[in-house]
Amino acid sequence: MRKIDTLKKNYEFKNVLDKGKFYRGKYITIYLTKNQKEKNVIGIAISKKIGTAVKRNRLKRLIRESYRLQKENLQKGYNIVFLWNKNRDQNVKCEQIKEDMKILLERAGILKCEK
Repeated sequence: MRKIDTLKKNYEFKNVLDKGKFYRGKYITIYLTKNQKEKNVIGIAISKKIGTAVKRNRLKRLIRESYRLQKENLQKGYNIVFLWNKNRDQNVKCEQIKEDMKILLERAGILKCEK
């Protein structure tokens, strides 16, 4: 099982959030910038206002799993930051996040055609 490459440093997140294009969905917001790599690098940020660490980590796992399922259909060479929309219910299913993510990635134009 290959590990997903992630953004770790604060300046990496700030760079994407300041310079990237954003797409807002029902549950998540996606920020995108191009990188000079042959792979996508993701970051997930969830505010402490959402709730306890248990709730935030559950949402991160759901977002990470939704991304993993769509990863093969994405164009390479992007930094992607996923933000949780804080006015949304945290009791969501993985399928709902996956559908929201798919719609946003199509809107961004980085989702390849599925055959």
